Amino acid sequence: MIKKIFYIIFMLLLISIISFLAIHAAPNSFFAAGELNPNMTEEAIQQLKAVYGLDKSLTAQYFDWIKNILTLNFGISFVTGQDVSSEILKRLPITLIMNSIALVAVFVISLYLGIKAAMKYEKKADYIIRQISLVSFSMPSFYLALLFIIFLSLNLNLFPIAGLHSIEPKEGLSYYLDMAWHLVLPVGVMIFVGLGSMIIYVRSLTLEILKSDYYFFALSRGLSQKQLLRYYILPNLLPPIITLLGLSLPGLIGGSVILESIFGIDGMGQLFFMSALSRDYPIIMGTLIITAFLTLLGNMVADLILLKLNPYIGKN
Repeated sequence: MIKKIFYIIFMLLLISIISFLAIHAAPNSFFAAGELNPNMTEEAIQQLKAVYGLDKSLTAQYFDWIKNILTLNFGISFVTGQDVSSEILKRLPITLIMNSIALVAVFVISLYLGIKAAMKYEKKADYIIRQISLVSFSMPSFYLALLFIIFLSLNLNLFPIAGLHSIEPKEGLSYYLDMAWHLVLPVGVMIFVGLGSMIIYVRSLTLEILKSDYYFFALSRGLSQKQLLRYYILPNLLPPIITLLGLSLPGLIGGSVILESIFGIDGMGQLFFMSALSRDYPIIMGTLIITAFLTLLGNMVADLILLKLNPYIGKN
């Protein structure tokens, strides 16, 4: 556990250095608009840079930022003038909810369909599931989101087009049901896009298990399909699948940047996108660090689950 914590700290430090240098190496800056504004004097621009500490060297700026991070102070937004920490905390829950639901759904659905496809090898069910997985694997999330909006929102009027809540304010349980109804399309896109590679992976692993000697031995003992699934297939499937899910976290969180912008959801993804357009360095750095921390934390949780499933992993 201590090694894992030190690993997270080291990776966060490395990510912060790379992100900091990459952002400052990008062309233009937040003050580029001011430099093009004839009413903005050079003295005013320099004063603004001094207020935000941008008149210092990159090394000094980085160490000042790290000192503030240790106290969970991500600075002040260039655009809104608001505290970055409060901006992130306000938008973080909805992004976590969307990604958590999508991750659990992808795990359950891909496990069921992947095993079913392997058990029905070269039959109709296997063919249909493989086609679904290939469509999912090749489908861009932004394109599927637009298709959902056109057919399910505009044509059939089944779901809201964008936002988290209806125009008419709701209270109590209706408030959360209304929010859940608005999240059906974006979460549905995240689930469908994430299924493709996972179904193929589960099917491939299950086929290997079905061809193994220990499975044939269990089959010869007259065990039922449920017993074979519980004691021989699932225990051998779960460790590699959990590892893959941990590695897929960055993709899910990264995908929310596009989907939150398309569906108008005030989450971390939309915040990062708008901040990148305006070169709002404090918010960009804050969201990158928070996202990196959540990704590393998710991988650590996956490792702990693997250790619980197979205690011998930690002894190797």
